[in-house]
Amino acid sequence: MTANPTGNAVAQQSLSTGAARQIATTTKTIPQMLGITPRWFLKLLPWVQVGGGTYRVNRCKVVLRKEGQMSVRMMGKQAQIEAKDLRTLALFHDLDDGMLSALSNKFTNEKYDAHDMIISAGQPADKFYIIARGKVEVWETGCYGQKVGQAILAEGDHFGERALLEDLPPTTNAQALTSCSLLVLERASFTEVIKQVIGLRPDLDHIIQQRRANNSLLLDGYGEKSIALSAGHVGEADLPETFVDYEEDPREYNLSVVQTVLRMHTRVSDIYNDPYNQLGQQLRLTIEAIKERQEWEMINNPDFGLLKNVDPSCCVQTRTGPPTPDDMDELLARVWKQPAFFLAHPRAIAAFGRECTRRGVPPPTVEIFGNPFLAWRGVPLIPTDKLMVNGSDTTNILLMRVGEKEQGVVGLHQTDIPDEYKPSLSVRFMGIDNKAIASYLVSSYFSVAVLVDDALGSLENVEVSSSYDYQ
Repeated sequence: MTANPTGNAVAQQSLSTGAARQIATTTKTIPQMLGITPRWFLKLLPWVQVGGGTYRVNRCKVVLRKEGQMSVRMMGKQAQIEAKDLRTLALFHDLDDGMLSALSNKFTNEKYDAHDMIISAGQPADKFYIIARGKVEVWETGCYGQKVGQAILAEGDHFGERALLEDLPPTTNAQALTSCSLLVLERASFTEVIKQVIGLRPDLDHIIQQRRANNSLLLDGYGEKSIALSAGHVGEADLPETFVDYEEDPREYNLSVVQTVLRMHTRVSDIYNDPYNQLGQQLRLTIEAIKERQEWEMINNPDFGLLKNVDPSCCVQTRTGPPTPDDMDELLARVWKQPAFFLAHPRAIAAFGRECTRRGVPPPTVEIFGNPFLAWRGVPLIPTDKLMVNGSDTTNILLMRVGEKEQGVVGLHQTDIPDEYKPSLSVRFMGIDNKAIASYLVSSYFSVAVLVDDALGSLENVEVSSSYDYQ
């Protein structure tokens, strides 16, 4: 009943919408999940079939490798280094634990302000430095008197180890880009420790001789022994004899796995299937979560993840924090053979866009899979939220070459496995318990391999929170 303007009750003249909805069919969506991402990385990565479950990467033997970063701990305002972490440096690699402990106790802390000179070319130097906090630029003077940058070093990097072994003036300069905390080992302290062990000095002399021998070896630009060749000769010249040596202990990648047990009551799967199959939707969302975790593992896993397998020679530090065009160009100079794509957090891509806008060089866009992506020098920037942004609002940007024939980065999987539901993913029925709950084992097998060192590079300590007030 309704009321008219005079206040008299009027009988309802048609069916109400509320009552009508009781016999109408409701159009429903399938279950939505906020955590699903496009996972462009998994789509762009070439996949290699690993029939035996293990993928061995055979490589030419590398004679000379770049040393990696060391782990430094901050105890309040003082930096410390564990004795075992000193083994990262070739100079200390073969020392016993007691010697390493004695050396670690000899390190002192020094602080420098931004733009302070730490080492000056041609000046006496007797200290070895490990960066605990901050950034240091290593540079030299060019042939025309200009400043020529050699490297940007950051936390965990080291420089000046030559001063521990030889009393020769350095040929390069080291200057603080930011406020820096450094761990310092003086030559006098180093000599005091090694004199306590008979026979250690000959070992160090051997290291010096080995370094000089490595420098005199006919190595190519990648640390591998050059293949002897002859070109341009005439007549009956003696031809060089050569062979190609291989790594005696090549790396092997075992397929990793993401697994879970999906449980569903048989009453639900039997009768509540219209319009959507309940088991099908449960499997769909579970598989989406598995694929998200798979992408995370391929980037962050401490064993085979890409972040842990970037060669030190392909690591680039940002100069000022935000990712600038100059930083991206430097990364492209490290991974210059057929670079396929950058991989970055969306906030890192936004930060790069701001830096380009600030310089008046907005990056173009390219279309992949029908979607627009920002690009730099023709190489697309692919977003992923699996490259984490840490508490200080910094992250990494990866650049890679992909494909087995290109000696790049490849994904590893095995298809045609038992109970396969999707390639390299199986759904296996495990039975029904006494509560009428059915269980399904869902497994995805995968890994990722970097075939050669220069297939993967990383721009590190990328600041993503900087913004500008454009006028």
